[in-house]
Amino acid sequence: MITFLAGIALLIVGAMIYGRVCEKIMKPTDRKTPAVEKFDGVDFVPMKKWKNSLIELLNIAGTGPILGPIQGILFGPIAFITIPIGCFIGGAFHDYMSGMISVRSGGEQMPALVKRFLGKHVYVIYNIFVCLLMLLVGVVFIYTPGDLFITQILGQESSFGNPVMWIVYGVIFAYYIIATLLPIDKIIGKIYPVFGAVLLLSAVGVFLGLFFNGYPLDEIWEKGFSFVNPYGDNFIPIFFVTVACGIVSGFHSTQATLISRTMGDEREGRMTFYNMMILEGFIAMVWAAAAMGAMNLGLASADMLHDHPTDVVGIIARSMLGNIGGIIAIIGVIVLPVTSGDTALRSLRIMISDALHIDTTKKRSNLILALIIFSVVAAILVWAKADSSGFNMLWRYFSWANESTAVFAFAMISVYMIRHKMPYLMALIPGMFYMYIVSAYILNAKIGFNLPWTAAYIVSAVLTLGYAAGIVIYGRKHAASPAQALTPDNTTNN
Repeated sequence: MITFLAGIALLIVGAMIYGRVCEKIMKPTDRKTPAVEKFDGVDFVPMKKWKNSLIELLNIAGTGPILGPIQGILFGPIAFITIPIGCFIGGAFHDYMSGMISVRSGGEQMPALVKRFLGKHVYVIYNIFVCLLMLLVGVVFIYTPGDLFITQILGQESSFGNPVMWIVYGVIFAYYIIATLLPIDKIIGKIYPVFGAVLLLSAVGVFLGLFFNGYPLDEIWEKGFSFVNPYGDNFIPIFFVTVACGIVSGFHSTQATLISRTMGDEREGRMTFYNMMILEGFIAMVWAAAAMGAMNLGLASADMLHDHPTDVVGIIARSMLGNIGGIIAIIGVIVLPVTSGDTALRSLRIMISDALHIDTTKKRSNLILALIIFSVVAAILVWAKADSSGFNMLWRYFSWANESTAVFAFAMISVYMIRHKMPYLMALIPGMFYMYIVSAYILNAKIGFNLPWTAAYIVSAVLTLGYAAGIVIYGRKHAASPAQALTPDNTTNN
């Protein structure tokens, strides 16, 4: 338990120090935010700080910070150290800077920011890439909460031939359509506080259950550190892809820029963007510890953690909190992906609208675009359920694409910081690390290039050095003039 508690302390103290550093670098002021300057009653709508914070937390916290850590803990207690360090140095920094740069750029979404700071050629690649990721997020976050509800709440099998499964999927699907089309303060702003309360209660309940139920946790000095888990997966890169949302997630940058359009004061950025990622790191730590304790008590096997993490969620919740409390905790887990999927598809609608210059104030245009998006989502969902290996393939591509998107975001942040005379190594170093992670993963993976690990590591190192050099050279070549450097909110397209 000492390693786990030390990790929690490291997360909190690290966030207090590094979060303040990030805030001092950006120097938030009382200038008007996009929510005020561009108010349209649909996407640009000022909302209260506590509401924005809850929405941001629910937007970014899908099943990743639960299912990922459950699988990642198979590498041992080293997870209790890597999750908090990665969270406050990488993930929370990534979310904060993405959100604040968007606020300073008129509420532009990530594709527009990539175009502004990385150029039109990178923009074309990123725009296609991130739109595909949003589609996959939408599909995964219908599939996952639907299956959790069917298996853990209704006690039924989530199979293609079960009509109840399609009814549950249909309800989630219908909610997503409504949440995608209605003004953000009409449904998301109304129901998210309730969802947020359930989420926090479930996380706190599992955290306290670790102590009250005496879950035994391994110590790092007892188990040591293994570069390979029991299934032959290498710590680098598999751990960091598996525990993506609990450490660094490119998906988060798309959600931070979405909330940039509802933030009434940019001084709220640290709480809304940075601290909410720290809360997600806490959720990841709690579920990693719970999974380790359940395995040590014999309540769950390593095979269950590796292959059926959703079943482990039910075991942990009920063993810790009883039937009623367990159901509440499970509902909290179900809420996470639902409240990420809706805003993912909303972000996709906005991104496509911006790229195609579609007027989002016209209801007919929004409806047509939403119908096209949801038709594609439905087709992928049916395929994933019809093919026995469909979801596994979908999840692997989703996880890798998620981290790859973060690489683009770190590159954008690095160039922004170079242009404005900020300490850009804060963004470049984690960007290089994740460039190495995603490169090594796809080069070795069977769904990628299927290279041996040695070759994958060597090629990844070369690609990472090229990534860093390219960012620094491009950033300095297109550096802002001294006058521009003094104005971080400069919105002139370079």
